[in-house]
Parts: sequence; structure tokens; C-alpha cells
Amino acid sequence: MKNLKVALTFLVTILLQNYLPAQDKLDIKFGKVGAEDFDLSKYKYDSGATAVIIADIGNTSFEGNQKGDFSLVFKRSKRIKIINKNGFDIANDEFVVYNDGEDQEKLTDLKAFTYNLENGKVLQTKLDEKSIFSDKLDKYRTRKKFTMPAVKEGSIIEISYIIKSDFYNYLRSWDFQGRYPCLWSEYEVAIPSFFHYVQLTQGDQNFFVKTGKSDQVSYMLRQNNGADQDDVYRLTTAVNDFRWVKKDVPALKEESYTTTISNYVSRIVFQIHYVQFGENAERHDYMGNWFMASEKLLENPYFGGALNDDNHWMSEELKTVTAGTQTDLEKMQKTYAFVRDHFTCTDYDSKYTDKSLKTVFKNKNGNVAEINLLLTAMLRHENIRADPMVLSTRDNGYPVELYPLMSRFNYVICAAYAEGKRYYLDASRQALGFGNLPIDCYNGLARIINKDSPYAVYFRPDSLKEFKWTNVIIINDDKGQSSGSFQTTFGTNESYYVRNKIKKDGPEEFFKKIQTSYGSDVSIDNTGIDSLTQLEKPIKLHYDFMLKSAAGEDIIYFNPMMSEAYKDNPFQSEQRTYPVEMPYCFDESYNFNMEIPAGYDVEELPKSARVSLNETDGYFEYLIQKSDDNILMRTRVKLNKAVFAPDEYNTLRDFFAFIVKKQGEQIVFKKKK
Repeated sequence: MKNLKVALTFLVTILLQNYLPAQDKLDIKFGKVGAEDFDLSKYKYDSGATAVIIADIGNTSFEGNQKGDFSLVFKRSKRIKIINKNGFDIANDEFVVYNDGEDQEKLTDLKAFTYNLENGKVLQTKLDEKSIFSDKLDKYRTRKKFTMPAVKEGSIIEISYIIKSDFYNYLRSWDFQGRYPCLWSEYEVAIPSFFHYVQLTQGDQNFFVKTGKSDQVSYMLRQNNGADQDDVYRLTTAVNDFRWVKKDVPALKEESYTTTISNYVSRIVFQIHYVQFGENAERHDYMGNWFMASEKLLENPYFGGALNDDNHWMSEELKTVTAGTQTDLEKMQKTYAFVRDHFTCTDYDSKYTDKSLKTVFKNKNGNVAEINLLLTAMLRHENIRADPMVLSTRDNGYPVELYPLMSRFNYVICAAYAEGKRYYLDASRQALGFGNLPIDCYNGLARIINKDSPYAVYFRPDSLKEFKWTNVIIINDDKGQSSGSFQTTFGTNESYYVRNKIKKDGPEEFFKKIQTSYGSDVSIDNTGIDSLTQLEKPIKLHYDFMLKSAAGEDIIYFNPMMSEAYKDNPFQSEQRTYPVEMPYCFDESYNFNMEIPAGYDVEELPKSARVSLNETDGYFEYLIQKSDDNILMRTRVKLNKAVFAPDEYNTLRDFFAFIVKKQGEQIVFKKKK
């Protein structure tokens, strides 16, 4: 068979069972909305919902095309009810189509209407084609987006479209769950037996309908031969038809400490494994392995092609950059610092280059792939072993560990070697120290792209240990006024955050926000920040402060935690169905030494306490005591792991609730008689 085209791809679907009767269909006619359709009182959904997806129905089938091959036909129709103005966002729709310059996806038959019920009559407003906008995301992807017209509280919107695609390696996935409750979510896929896919699932997989059946279907394929007569093929084969339906699907709500909610959406994804046109025909395997995937990436002109160039134009620049260095490690550090400090990242979501490395160097900017591939090329130019690495950032979702699914990766860093050690480098972040990665990169699997040794590397948040030390001393001056000093040493990641804040807002604004957090009870001065430009060192923050005079007051209430207390529990929901994913483990210590205000006695002192989290997962201690003239306190919050399973949630929530309550307790001073 001629011109059979498949890009990157992957594995075999298991036939579904559980046959259910055909009457399990949705009784909705798209394009016909009556007054009765605005009443959803008979349905069950979250009373706090701002919009409800009444129905979302998709279908993918195969058809023969004019290239002697198969195309995918994806059809989608959805009906949505907007409850109130907070649900207006759902009226903004978008989707992505692909084009590699030869094969493409085409959007057809887009129909979109808004329906409003006014005085018992249904008024229809059609989406104007001029309101559909296109954004080119990169060489391969174009985003189509639009906003529905005449949207009000109570509106119903309907959207339907067809996407015809030459990329049957991109058989579209389906999300059964999202930000809004969905009363009916359905997906049907009809796959000719020539095509074998892996079915990847995540989230809740309990379906109202889950069926599979097989039928014989004939396909007509035509090969256009220009001036010569076209070749026509007719292929008859079994088609496996799968259908999934979920009813009354609750919204998946964003919670604190979640990498991305998309990791937990109920979803079905397809990846092609192989194609075989008949039992005795040649089998075309596309699943591959990491060795094959690495080799393809290194041959890709928009990835490894940039590393394969001679890049002789770097020579003069690198002579200056590496001048005075004696070892490979020194060369690596100098080269890394040069790229980090002189180049601006324009896009942190890319694994391919849009322009040559020479152009990136000239313009002094580029996307994350361009900057870190440039760093890799410069290190190689200096005869330092260096390889690119691909990973998926936390907000992009987890990559698939079993298969080399390159579509799941969105970020590139550099792995470089010196003195028997491997260093992971990201020169796209200007406030980042050598050998550190931003916490966005700690999302599990990453891969070194090397055709001989494409190692798997795991960047897990549990491996990050963040430390913070704070010391507060308060004394009485000769006028009986209480004043003190505050010093904090931040950990690696918080230092990175503070450097970025100060770069953006300036030190004056940074300390102004600290002053605001105290209110009028405290005034700060003699502010200072150490190691602000020494990126490999932790930032040390310090200032002096003066407490508001309490002279004449009989009772003084004072929180010894100053501004460092946990004020709110980050875990508010009563239950949680997916893990808590903190960015790192942490160990926060706070030491407090206060001279008792002149003319006052301690009337009430918080009690010391110590609690453990699941015995070994962490602990909180609050130790406080009074001597003749001073109050000494030490608190420590320590978490030994960053990721907690749903069945650990209540314990974690109670742990932080106790911290918030304890750190909110106050010392009571009473004026001496």
C-alpha cells in the first residue's frame, strides 16, 4: 500500500465487555432547544455550580482519503447551561489543530448558538464566523478560539464541529470530567482492525455505559497520481466500536497543593502501537522504545539538529566566557552563568526550537528549549559531555512512564558531566543557582536524550529538602520601649522566589509588604538582604523593629510568632479524592527570645506541645518557657515527605489545623500594681 503515513506513535486496545442495551441513549436533539430545556430541576448536580454541561458527546471514526491512506473524523456536540455570571468563562471555547506542512487537521462544520428564554420564547443567536480567531502556538499547532455571543445568566449554549485529521497516530482522547458538573458525557470510537492502539486511562473509570461490538466495514482509498490515473483501493475489515458514557459527573475542584488538576480528570487516551493491513501484510510498528525516540529527537531539525551543527561561530565568544578557567567544572559554571545572565526566556512551555541557535545567540532570547539546547551546544563546543533532557513540568501533568510518548513532555534542560558527577542545569531562569532546578521540574520522570544511553531520571518533590531558620530577639530600651531584631535564612527555593520578587518589585516594595503585614503595631527599619546576587547561597533577610508602646494599658496581648504564623489551614475541604502534592519537604525553625515588657508580669503563657504526623511523616513542636525576665520559645514544623495519598488527607488536615490554632495563641501580659 502506497504512502502509508504515520508520525510518532503506540499500542493495542483491549476489547471492551459489559454489553448494555441500545436504549441507553441521550434524549437530546442538538439544534432544537425549547423552553422546557431551561429547567434542570430534575437533574442532580452541585448546587453551587456556576454552569452545567448538559451533554458532551464525541465520536471518532476512520475514512479513506485522497492520499491512499486513512483519515480520522472527530465529531463533537455539547450543550451547556450557564447558571450565573461566574460561569461565563465556559462560553469561551478553544481547541487545537495540527499541521506538519504536509499532513494536516481541518476544522469543518462549526456551528455555535446561544439560546435565551425571554417572555416564554426561545431566542437564538448564532456565532459570527468573524469571531473565530486563530493563534499559531508553534510550527505544528494552531489554536482556534471564540467567545459565544449574547451570553446571560440562564443562557444555554450549543457548540458542534468536525475535525478531519490525517494523523491517525493522534486519535483524540476524551475527558469525562472537568471544572463543571456534566450530566452526560459520551465518547464512541470505531477502529478498523488494521490499527492497534494502547488505551491509557486515569481518574474514575466507573461508567454508566461501557460497550464493545464489531462490524464489517468497507473503505475506499484513492491515491492521487497527478496526470496519471488514480489508484483506488477497497479494503474490507472488522471495525471495533467502543462506547463509554458517564452520567452525573461531578466537577473536579482545584485544591491547594495540586500539581495540576488534569492529572486526576476521568479520561481515556489512545496511543497507536502498530498498523498491519492484513494477516500476511508487513507490520508497521510505531510504539518503539526510548532508544528509538531519542534517536528521532536527535535527528529532528528542531531539536537535535541544532546540536549537530558545527557551531564554529561560538568560538570567539566562548574564549571570553571561559577565560581563566582551569577545569571542566569551572568551564561549565562560567558557561552556564553566561547563558543564564545574558539570555531571556520567552516561553517556558516548549521542547522544540523555532529558530537557529545562532539567531538565539544574536537576539539574546529564546524559548526554554532554545536556551538550554544552546547551553548544551556551548558545553559540547568546549569538549564537555552534555546532553539535553526532556521532562514535563508540574502544571503540564505527569508523563507516561511505560511508553515514550513525546507529546507528554514540554520542557528541556541540560545534563552535563564534570569530575565524575552529573549536573542538571536550567539556564532559562535568571535567579537560579548553578546545579539547581525550579520546583516546576520536580514532576517525576525525565529522560536524557542520548541515542546510546537514554537514561530515565526521576525528579521527585520528596527529594527536595527546604530549610528555613528565623530568629527574633526583643529587648527593652532605657525608656522601657520594646524593640527587636528579626533575621531569616531562606532555603534554596524560597531564596529563588524572593530574588524574583525583589527583581520585579524592588527591595523597597518588598519590605513595604512586610511592614503592611504587621499593621500599625510594629514599625520596621534598618532593613537588609544578604547574598541577593550570590545565587548559590541562601538569602538572609534582616531588619530591626519597634513595637507600639503599650504604656498605660492594663493588659497586653502579644503573639510571639510575629508575622511567621500559619494563619490559615491550607486544607479546607472536608475530603479529598486525589493526592496532596507539595513542591518539597520542609523544615522550618523559629526561635524567639523576648524580654518581658518593663512594668508587666506574664499573666498567661501558651502551653508547650508536640505532635507527630503519621509517626514518621513529620512533626510540629511548640516549646515555650518563662524565666525571671525573659520568655524563650522555639517552634519547628517538619515534613519528611511531600506527597500524601487521599487516605492520609484527614490526618494531614488535622495536623495543620493544630498548627494554625497553636501558633495563633497569645502571651498575656498584665501591668504590675
